[in-house]
Amino acid sequence: MNFTITPLDKSLESKIQHKINLKTKPVGSLGVLEKIALQIGLIQHTSVPSLDNPTILVFAGDHGIAEKGEVNPYPQVVTQQMVYNFLHGGAAINAFCNQHHIALKIVDAGVNHDFDQIEGLIDAKIAYGTKNYENEPAMSRDECCKAIQTGASLVTEVYNDGCNIIGFGEMGIGNSSAASLLMSYFTKIPIEECVGAGTGVQGDAKKKKQAVLQSVFQKHKPASANEALATFGGFEIAMTTGAILRAAELKMTILIDGFIVTAALVAANAMYENVLDYCIFAHTSNEQGHQKMLNFLEKKPLIHLGMRLGEGTGAAVAYPIITSAIAFLNNMASFEEASVNTSES
Repeated sequence: MNFTITPLDKSLESKIQHKINLKTKPVGSLGVLEKIALQIGLIQHTSVPSLDNPTILVFAGDHGIAEKGEVNPYPQVVTQQMVYNFLHGGAAINAFCNQHHIALKIVDAGVNHDFDQIEGLIDAKIAYGTKNYENEPAMSRDECCKAIQTGASLVTEVYNDGCNIIGFGEMGIGNSSAASLLMSYFTKIPIEECVGAGTGVQGDAKKKKQAVLQSVFQKHKPASANEALATFGGFEIAMTTGAILRAAELKMTILIDGFIVTAALVAANAMYENVLDYCIFAHTSNEQGHQKMLNFLEKKPLIHLGMRLGEGTGAAVAYPIITSAIAFLNNMASFEEASVNTSES
């Protein structure tokens, strides 16, 4: 599947910036909010942008490496249990999306479980989890391609329902290991600096996780971004990659969550230029490798609250900051409108 992702059209940049500067405030005094307002104005090519039907897609998938428990303290079954929790409204992402009026969609990208067409779950299962990349690539190239296409198609559906700002979350026991491998491949940072706690690995267990992933990294030599995603990724990560690419192609504003989603973005960015133009980085995850990935991308997120839950929670919590940026741009008076004269008489 080919994507056409164009750079931002900056022909309105001076007009939008002028509008920002004439608000009843010192120039630049709203800091990052001004940068967000300008970016979204450029994405939507208007000086009066809007945030329509905000949506977060949470992709869930299992990883073959997790079946042995070498890199994860939680058993693989937790993935399916958390999917049920999402569907029953009991997870953190449910609470935050409800709080901020964000639509939430849960996607079975490849969970090792039959959900029997349960209400509220989007069935996009590629397979019952990936293969164990200790022995072979996590997925075939065809499976990876299908996952990318599926993620893109789901974004198209959301876009056709009137959404212009979208975020992504994930659930998958073992996916911090997959993200670490992808991070190391794309950034060239040594694998031991990419491996973090995940769902709570510490001490000797973390050293074992690093050793296992170092062995995996040395075993495989992917020759391209797509091959790396197929070798090390998960179905939920590949779907997120496709979703990001399609959202950028459709000129949607993309909220980037934490470690796993950023790994998917790094893969997307390696495949296509200009993706980053459409991304707002929500938060800095406490997962060890996330800050290094952000440095690699030369991006600074909106908040750092010590979160590392995933699920898209960072994107949901940061969303009100983005609404504030659009609110001041559209609703704050200019000096002329407010009859405020700042010139010396």
